[in-house]
Amino acid sequence: MTRPTPETLAHSARRARSGTGAAGDSDSAARPGRAAPAAATTETPVREPATAQVSGAGSLVRSLEALGVDVVFGIPGGAILPAYDPLYDSTVRHILVRHEQGAGHAATGYAQATGRVGVCIATSGPGATNLVTPIADAYMDSVPIVAITGQVARPSIGTDAFQEADIQGITLPITKHNFLVQTADEIPRVLAEAFHLAATGRPGPVLVDIPKDVLQAPATFSWPPALDLPGYRPTLHPHGKQIREAARLMTGARRPILYVGGGVLKAGATEGLRKLAEQTGIPVVTTLMALGAFPDSHRQHLGMPGMHGTVSAVYGLQKADLIVALGARFDDRVTGRLDSFAPDATVVHADIDPAEIGKNRHADVPIVGDARHVIDELIAAVTAEQAAHQSVDLTDWWAQLDDLRERYPLGFEEPADGTLSPQYVIKRLGEIAGPDAIYVAGVGQHQMWASQFISYEKPHTWLNSGGLGTMGYAVPAAMGAKVGKPDTTVWAVDGDGCFQMTNQELATCALEGIPVKVAVINNGNLGMVRQWQTLFYGERYSNTELGTHKHRIPDFVKLAEALGCVGLRCENAADVDKTIEAAMAINDAPVVIDFVVGKDAMVWPMVAAGTSNDEIMFARGVRPAFDEDEL
Repeated sequence: MTRPTPETLAHSARRARSGTGAAGDSDSAARPGRAAPAAATTETPVREPATAQVSGAGSLVRSLEALGVDVVFGIPGGAILPAYDPLYDSTVRHILVRHEQGAGHAATGYAQATGRVGVCIATSGPGATNLVTPIADAYMDSVPIVAITGQVARPSIGTDAFQEADIQGITLPITKHNFLVQTADEIPRVLAEAFHLAATGRPGPVLVDIPKDVLQAPATFSWPPALDLPGYRPTLHPHGKQIREAARLMTGARRPILYVGGGVLKAGATEGLRKLAEQTGIPVVTTLMALGAFPDSHRQHLGMPGMHGTVSAVYGLQKADLIVALGARFDDRVTGRLDSFAPDATVVHADIDPAEIGKNRHADVPIVGDARHVIDELIAAVTAEQAAHQSVDLTDWWAQLDDLRERYPLGFEEPADGTLSPQYVIKRLGEIAGPDAIYVAGVGQHQMWASQFISYEKPHTWLNSGGLGTMGYAVPAAMGAKVGKPDTTVWAVDGDGCFQMTNQELATCALEGIPVKVAVINNGNLGMVRQWQTLFYGERYSNTELGTHKHRIPDFVKLAEALGCVGLRCENAADVDKTIEAAMAINDAPVVIDFVVGKDAMVWPMVAAGTSNDEIMFARGVRPAFDEDEL
C-alpha cells in the first residue's frame, strides 16, 4: 500500500486544526478496493503540528476527524459516555444502532463496500462483548475495522467492577492487534496506529479499549503523531526469483488454474487479474469471498469452487497440474478432504500474509506480497517467458472443462408441489437489480443461491460472511454498505432464520434515512441445517422449523411496517417481477419483501463435509462423470 506523503500529513494537520474532517478529502480517500491508509506514518512529522488542550474524549474525536472518518456506528453507555459529548459537535456522523452486533457488522459492510476502514463504538462489559461476533467475523474475512470500546476506570480494572470485561484479553485471538490505552496523551498515536494496522498488509480488525478516567483526563491533542510500530513492515513487493519461477510454470503447465481469493479484491488487483488471465488463457475460479473479482460472464471463468461450487470449477482444481493461488487460503470449504485435494498439482501460493503460505497445503513456489504487485510482476514475467519460449497449448484442457460446463451447468428444478422456487426469486432479483447493485447475503441456503444465481460482474458488489458464517450479518452489513455507497442500490438477501437475529437494525435504517432493500427467502426453516438433516440424518427434522410458514410468526410484512419500513409479500412466480420492481421504485424508505418459498429446495452441487472433491454430487443421487478417461 502506498504510504502517505509529508504533503498528505500536512493536509491532515491543517484539517485537524480547522476542526474539519469531511469525507471525500483526497488524503483520506481510498483507491478502489483498497482500505484507506491512516493519516499518519512513521515519516518525519510536519513542522507545525496541530495542538490543543482537550479531554481524552476530545482527543479521541479529534483523532477520528483527522483520520478522515465520516461515520461511526455505535451505542453509548456509562464507560464510553465521555466520548459522546464531543461527538455531539463533531463532523463525524454517529449512527445509533439497536444492538452492538449491528454496529460491528455495519462497520464491516461499510468497509467491504468502500475499501475504507469501518468504525464501531461500544461501552464496557456487555457492550464490548456484543462486538465479539462481528470482530471475529471481520478477522476471518480480513476486513479493516476499528472497534472502540469504553472500559471501567483504571483503578477498577481487575476488581470485577460493574460492567467490567477484559475485552482486550477476550479479543486477543480475533484481532489483528488490540490496545488498552493507559494515558490520555497517547490517544492520537494509538488511533493512528490502529487505523494503519487495520488498513495495511493483510487487513483486519483492531480494538482500542479506553478506560473512562482516561477519557475524562486532560490531554494535549497533537496531530499528526509519530507511529511506534517496530517490526511491522508488511511485504508488498514479491521476490523476483519466485515470480520468474511462477511465470515459467504458468507457461509450461498443461492443466493450470488461477485460484483467486478475496485478497485480490482487497488489493484492488482485479484489472491486473483480468489481464493476466487473458494473457495466459488460464481458467479462473473465484472463491466465495472473491466473487466479482473476475466477471462471471467472462469466457475463462469457471465459477466458484468448493462445497457448493460448480462442477467445472471443482474439477478444474482437483485435476490441475498447476494451481496459482492469489490471495486465497486453501480453506476447507474449497479443498474438501485435504489429503485428497489436487493430488497432481504443483502449487504457486501468493499471499500478503506469510502465515497462510503452507498452512494447509504445501507451496512449491511461495510468494509473499500484495496481490496487486504480485499480479503486475507476473504479467511482466509471463510476457518475457512467452517471448522466450512458446507456451503450452491449453486446447485439450479447455475441451475437458467446456464439456463439464455444458453437461453440468448451474440450474434448478421447479418445486413439484407448486411452491415458489427460491432460486428463481434470487435469479430474477439479480437480473432486475442488475450488476451495479450491491448484494449482501446472510448465511445458509440463500447465501449459496445468491452466490450461484446472481451474476457478479464488478468488484465489491457481493458482501457476505464467508469465514465465520455469521447468521444475522446481512441486514446491518447492508446498512453499512448503503451508508458508504448512498447512491448505489443495496439488497440484503436474507433467510427467515438470519433475518430474525438482527432485523431490529431496520429501525435504525428507517430513522436514519438508509433505504436498504431486503429480500427474505422465507422457507419456514433453518434451511441449510434442514438440508443436512435430509441428507445425513434420515430426515429427522430436529428443531429446524421456525413457524414462519405454519403460524406466520412473525408476520414479516407487519414486522417491517412496525420497524418503519415498507412491507411486501410474494408467494407465487407470477408476482416475483412486479414485487421486485415495486421495491426498486421505493427509494425513500427501507423495503422488506417476504418471499414465501418451498421448504424442500436444496443447494446443488455439493461436496459433503469431510469428503473428497472427487465425490461432488451434481444433484441428489447424481454424481458427475469425473474421470478424465470418461471425458
